[in-house]
Formats: sequence, structure tokens, C-alpha cells
Amino acid sequence: MALFLGIDSGTQSTKAVVLDAVSGRVLAEARETYEMIPGLPPGHMEQHPEDWIKALESVVKRVLSKVDRSQIRGIGVSGQQHGFVPLDGEGRVIRPAKLWCDTSTVRECAIITKRLGGPAAALRETGSLVLPGFTAPKILWLKRNEPAAYRRLRHVLLPHDYLNHYLTGSYSMEYGDGSGSALMDVRKRSWSVKAIAAVDAGMRDFLPDLKSSTESAGTLRPLLARGWGLTGEITVSSGGGDNMMAAIGTGNIKPGVVTASLGTSGTIFAFSKKPVTDPRGEIAGFCSSTGGWLPLVCTMNVTSVTERMRSLFGYDHRAMDHAVKSVPAGADGLTLLPYFLGERTPNIPDGSGALLGLTPQTADAPHLARATLEGVTFGLNYGLVRLRSLGIRPKEIRLTGGGAKSPVWRQLCADIFGVPVVAMKEDEGAALGAALQAAASIAGTSGKKTPLESLVHRAVKPDESSRCIPDEDTRRLYRKLQARFDNLSLSMREAFALARD
Repeated sequence: MALFLGIDSGTQSTKAVVLDAVSGRVLAEARETYEMIPGLPPGHMEQHPEDWIKALESVVKRVLSKVDRSQIRGIGVSGQQHGFVPLDGEGRVIRPAKLWCDTSTVRECAIITKRLGGPAAALRETGSLVLPGFTAPKILWLKRNEPAAYRRLRHVLLPHDYLNHYLTGSYSMEYGDGSGSALMDVRKRSWSVKAIAAVDAGMRDFLPDLKSSTESAGTLRPLLARGWGLTGEITVSSGGGDNMMAAIGTGNIKPGVVTASLGTSGTIFAFSKKPVTDPRGEIAGFCSSTGGWLPLVCTMNVTSVTERMRSLFGYDHRAMDHAVKSVPAGADGLTLLPYFLGERTPNIPDGSGALLGLTPQTADAPHLARATLEGVTFGLNYGLVRLRSLGIRPKEIRLTGGGAKSPVWRQLCADIFGVPVVAMKEDEGAALGAALQAAASIAGTSGKKTPLESLVHRAVKPDESSRCIPDEDTRRLYRKLQARFDNLSLSMREAFALARD
């Protein structure tokens, strides 16, 4: 038996799984929740990295108590992308981490983009636009708004890098996660001198070495190993961003399979053998953690919106499904633009929620529930349409995240996306992907397949009982409603900006 620990540190919780690499079975799981820092100004989304450490310690100890810990051979870490963890020369956290969903850096994005020569030049230099969610503008924000803290800065890490540093004591960054920083040329897989200089040329020494996902981050610190009751040398793999690890954990390592994550945010991503650059900058051309590329669209408002609405109505999850199902597709004309946190795709950092079509018939909880699920899924489909225009051809979409557990939402996804969708038997896709990467990092070759391909084939299974096929009549209706949603989104952008003034 060879066991591997996979850890996924997200916005709302940290999850851990223990994978038996021989059988492909997940033997234990645990989750620990935490909150963002309350009371910050609008657009500011931050967390204390020490909360991630406490949650990591909790879930690791809980899962290890359920297995033969003497069989643990390696650890892999998945983490929320784009966050900025500033450390001083002693590796101490200088201030709370600014997260992927922080939209307070709009001015910094404009400054960096101007210094690079404009949006088209930024795309040529790094393969992506400079967006508020990315790491680079967060660093410039610190320099402009908290200069005393910036003067202490000596190490720039992303959330999963910080956890790797806690586990190993080393500083490193893997290509996939690094490609979401807006400081890296995703085609060359190297830091961009021009992008770094647009923030601060002297910052280059603060960035860790970039490495392939096949290279480990190091070995588990002896102090932690003893405290967790682990023996021998425990390899910590490079890890990666949550989307990169979820791609592995859903079997999205070859063309044709597309993953949609219905979590706090929403992402849709696919494997590509060559770089994918969107001239409009809406699709992020990230590197994958499997040696290829991972064109990805991210929306900031998915279960963060559905859970808020569910709480407002006093529904449990089953009641929410029942309410949505009781209303016909299209919610009798009620449309929600779900931009509660602003939006990244399309890029509307000043966005807010907006309802169109309120009438005496639609002004009730079931219609609002249906419009909410449709609105967040239309938002994701906006990105899927763009992915298709860049050559991605999905044969099926594998769902992960909390929203994938809803049969009503799964059918709605199939009808809006226009292809079959299926959930996974193991729904902690990012944690499973991290465990699989850890196992692959110390595995030998296996015939014609790479170690990772063999492990994924063994451990990653769609839940066929969850598969949903598009209903053709509903699919045609949703095509029309998608166009209406997109036009409404475009027409509301000036109003969003006015509402923020």
C-alpha cells in the first residue's frame, strides 16, 4: 500500500483526502471552514494565512487518524489562485493575503497596463491582460498604499506556495499557478522582465524560482513529520493552483474533456497541447500542471450568489432544487445579472447584481431561485462560448464543486452548455488532483502511459448515475436567453459604474 495526502486550500475551506495509489480509492476525507476578514472596504477581499495553516493542521490530523500513517509517501497541495502572500526576509507574513476575488486594484491594473504599452502589448508580453484578480496588481497596490509594509517585502508567494513553504521551508512556484500572476510569459514558461519592471524592477529577487510540475517542492520538515506521526522521507510535490489540480482530479489531461467548477467562483477549463491566447483577453491562457496549457475562464459569482439567495429564502438544498424545478426554463422572463462581487469575465469590476423582468408573477422566491441558477450558469456559458471560438471542442463537461451535487443544477448546466455533463465519484477534485500529482512525482514509468496518466485512469471516475443529456427544446430556448443575458450585461456597464460613484 502507498498512500498520498492531497490538500486543497480554498476561499471558504481547506479539504484533505488520502489516496491509495494502488487501488485508486480515496480512504479518508476531512474539511475545515474559515471566513474572510470582515468589515473591509468594498472590493477588498482578504484572509489571514495563519487561518490556512490552522485548517491544514486540522484536516491533516483528522485524515491521518483514519489510515495507516506509516504508509504515507507524499503530499500534494492545491490552493486558490492569484492570491498575494507577502513575506519578510525571515519568512513571516507581513500583512493579510489579498485574494483572487479582491477587486480593489483597478487603478493598479491600469498603471501596469499603461507601462507595458497598452492591453495588446500586455497580451503579447505575458499572454494575458492585467486583471484585478491577478497577483501583479496586488503587489503594486501594496507598494502604493502600504509603503512601509512593501519595504519589508522579500518574498512573493501564492497561497499554495505559502503552504508548500510551511511544509518544506523552501520557496518555489510551479508554472501553472505562476501563470496566473500576470508576471510570467505563459508561452515561454518564464518570468517576464517587462511585466516585473511594470510593477517594480527591484522586485525580481522577491520572486521564487519557477519549476515544472514534475519537480518536487522539497521534503516534509522533520518537525511536522514527527508531530503527524509520519516516518521516512515524505516528498511534497510542486502542487499547483486549484484549477490545475482540479483538471487532474477530473481527468482533464487530454483534449476533449472540459471541467466546470461550480464553487464560490466558477471556472471552465480545458487541456491544450499548445498555448491558447485570446486576443480579447477574456480567456486566461494558463499553463497546466501536466506539461500543457489550460485555457480557462473564471467568473467570480457562482455559489457565493446561490448560497446567499438560498439563505435569503430560508431553503435547504433540497428545497432550493424543488423551487427551481417548479418554475419553467427562463423563469417566465426574469433574468439575474449575478455580479454581486463585480465580475472578472466579462471584466466588470464595478458590477453589481441586477434583476430584469420583475412582475407580480415573477416576484416570488421560486422564480428568483430559478433566475439565480440560470444567471450564474449563463455567466459561465459566456466563457464557454468564447472557449469554443478559440478552438476548444468539448465532448462532455465534468462538473466539480458544491453545485455539482444538485441534480437540478446539473440538468440546467447540460441544457445551457449544450453538451452532456457529469459529476465525479470523488467530488473533491482539486484535493484528489493534488494527491495524484504527489503520487506521480515519485512513481516510475508505466508502459506507454506516463505515471500520471496511469494513476488518473485508475482513480478518476465519472459518476454515471449523475449524467445529464441536454433537452433539445430547452437548449434552443437557452440559446436565445443567453444572447439576451449577454446584451443586458453589456448595456448595464455604464449603470454599474454610476452606481459605484
